[in-house]
Amino acid sequence: MKTRKNLLPALAVSLLLAAGFAFATGSRTVLKVAYPTPAFHGTPKPLRLPNLEPKPASAPQVLVPAGCQLLSRGRPVTSSDPQPIIGELAYVTDGDKSGIDGTVVELGPGRQWVQIDLGAPARIDAIALWHYHSEPRAYHDVVVQVSPDPAFARDVVTVFNNDQDNSLRLGAGRDRTYVESHFGRLIDARGVTGRYLRLHSQGNTSDEMNHYAEVEVFGAPPATTNR
Repeated sequence: MKTRKNLLPALAVSLLLAAGFAFATGSRTVLKVAYPTPAFHGTPKPLRLPNLEPKPASAPQVLVPAGCQLLSRGRPVTSSDPQPIIGELAYVTDGDKSGIDGTVVELGPGRQWVQIDLGAPARIDAIALWHYHSEPRAYHDVVVQVSPDPAFARDVVTVFNNDQDNSLRLGAGRDRTYVESHFGRLIDARGVTGRYLRLHSQGNTSDEMNHYAEVEVFGAPPATTNR
């Protein structure tokens, strides 16, 4: 009888925790991302990089509010390199993430960025990013930021940063370096509000160039966002 009494408080706590978890996730759902077909076949060369995360065994998942939508399709794109070496900036939001020739924009060497204009402030729940996944390479100093200001001079929120030595001078990041694959990089933006997204990189393990196959931004349309 004594043991039974001791179990009751623990059971009550467990039920409360379960109910709280259900309440917290009840209005959220796993984001459905249409991943491209794997473009690389063969044995990848080993990469020796600090803080390199293991290759994912399955597609990553992010919980987003019900009704979350793709906001970035066809939105205008600008860049620190106004004349890409290969391709067009429009490739970044055209919906083609296959990574084959003619679908990837190549920017010049060193530090570069692309910027997407959503047209109005919107709630941003998740961002999916594909650089170039036809071979397993890692891009250096990947930083993703959101702002209401096209110049990124104010109210800047960083949602991903693996620039661990702060070489971009945007702050030292704690996110891990990752190898490109058809899964790209799925980022939980946690409902940050902004109109502009800026994605930085600084070359990759294969060459000094910067590439983008596609960027998808998911969230609430501007008309339904609390401003």
